[in-house]
Amino acid sequence: MTKARAAVEERLARLPNRPGVYLFKDEAGTVLYVGKANSLRARVRSYFRGQKSHSLKTRELVRHIADLETIVVGSEVEALILEANLIKEHQARFNIQLRDDKQYPYIKVTVREPFPRVYVTRRVTNDGNRYFGPYTSVGTMRQALEVIKRLYTVRSCRYALPTEHPERPCLDYHIGRCLAPCVGLQSEDSYRGMVAEILDILEGETEAIRGAVERQMQEASGGLDFERAARLRDAIAGLDGLAREQRVQRVRGDDLDVFGLARDGGRAAAVVMRIRRGVLLGIETLRFEDVGEETDADLLGSVASRYYVGRGAEGRTDLPREVVLPTSFADLGALEEILSGSAHWRVSTLVPQRGEKRRLADLANENARHALEDVTTGLDPTRDRAEDVLYDVQEKLDLKIVPRLMVCFDISHTQGSENVGSAVVFENGEPKKAEYRRMKIVGGWGNDDFRSMNEVVTRYLRRRKEEEKPIPDLLVIDGGKGQLGAAVEALRELELADPAVVAIAKKEELLFTPGRSEPIRLSRRDRTLHLFQRMRNEAHRFAVVYNRKLRRKRTLSSGLGEVPGVGPQRQRALLKRFGSLSGVKRASVDEIARVSGISDALAIRILTYLGS
Repeated sequence: MTKARAAVEERLARLPNRPGVYLFKDEAGTVLYVGKANSLRARVRSYFRGQKSHSLKTRELVRHIADLETIVVGSEVEALILEANLIKEHQARFNIQLRDDKQYPYIKVTVREPFPRVYVTRRVTNDGNRYFGPYTSVGTMRQALEVIKRLYTVRSCRYALPTEHPERPCLDYHIGRCLAPCVGLQSEDSYRGMVAEILDILEGETEAIRGAVERQMQEASGGLDFERAARLRDAIAGLDGLAREQRVQRVRGDDLDVFGLARDGGRAAAVVMRIRRGVLLGIETLRFEDVGEETDADLLGSVASRYYVGRGAEGRTDLPREVVLPTSFADLGALEEILSGSAHWRVSTLVPQRGEKRRLADLANENARHALEDVTTGLDPTRDRAEDVLYDVQEKLDLKIVPRLMVCFDISHTQGSENVGSAVVFENGEPKKAEYRRMKIVGGWGNDDFRSMNEVVTRYLRRRKEEEKPIPDLLVIDGGKGQLGAAVEALRELELADPAVVAIAKKEELLFTPGRSEPIRLSRRDRTLHLFQRMRNEAHRFAVVYNRKLRRKRTLSSGLGEVPGVGPQRQRALLKRFGSLSGVKRASVDEIARVSGISDALAIRILTYLGS
């Protein structure tokens, strides 16, 4: 017997006959397995007794155990909670492993704010706000958000209204997406009434809303406002789609979580169908690996533990009245107690054998089988739309508003000459090429990119102000701290406080923001970084093209422009006829003389000066 095994045997002799959690560790101290027990003495000793009857996985676990740790708790419920938290913390390899333990998105309505916001989040906290989800297949969530966007002007900014507010409305106001409560153009009562309807839609109560929208559509059509009528028509189609996707048969109790399970060899998948008021609000999928020797009851117990306990049931504001399961498992009683304590009402569990709830359990099992097939096909139900990156930008840069209108600046020159600047505009995450601008830098700054950047930003924003166009929400600067400082100085000179600024440095792809000493370092796979890289590359391309055009023009002018009698008009005519300076050089006297405005004598002079 090894020294480590002897120490384990000594620990086994002193185990308490109390409920608790145990951790098996290897020689390096790494946690191999986390388990719970009503009696630590009986459960832990069973691993080291009668090993011939154990599964292959359990025998392999015992072979690696070099140390064990136990934690005594007061009850079976406390043991279940602690076990779930420790499994999440240690990710022990002999515990059932989730293949994709993603944080699925929720829709959050900040009802505790005077002017609530509606946005997507992946964190649920017990903060008194309303959460709807989780959504694993984000189609229903996107459809709900699309309907809300068409019907309501909910704000997207992060200002702590009404105490904190901007000087003027953002782009959302100008494009009709917000009524600007931030500057007092919409009252709190009006805004709250709008939010109440949004909550109804998210809870699945779409029928009353649909009737009101249909009346608005008819009024708009009667008033010949066909554009608004078309928007309302599309919103009605979205409401009808939500009703079709969400509505399931009415069952007694109405507020249910229905679990389903499917397995194929060592792979398994479980789903949780969230039904509230008889409406299917979402389906969450959890996939497992290496579960060949686990029973259905063990798997289902792990699913329920991860779903409710491991994520903190105390933070959930939408717990059901009843949990419907395809089979029973050992910790049902403890789970009921945890859920009932968190919900402040009785949450019961049921394993139906027949009737409507049995059919719901069968439907959940069918969804689990489809989820298991998606593992093979590689489908990713959580894939987001590209425009949602704007919310990531707001989060990563801690911006007050969603940066729907962004402009990226770049400088290009040829060893200090042909200095040009570019400003490329992105709206809602996509380039708006009609708004691109380029300019010659007139300050004569040579290689001083900082002063050149200051001039370009100043001229661009001053022109926007003079033309009374919306000021961009975010300025993206190609460069590091020096270029960033130049842009900030331009804003200060123009007395503009609203636009946020970020600089992206090429070498290590770091993001610099004003007032922050350390740069922001994002993952190379982060879609916020990808958007900034795309903008920078587009600004660089646009600037370089203009720089090359000026350089080519200078080269051409230095040839033809030196010929006496050949002014700009004759230069253009020659280049149009022969395509380039080399084409003029290859032409004969007769061919050049055929160009309008050029005589035989001038043709001879041109070829003489060009050295042909």
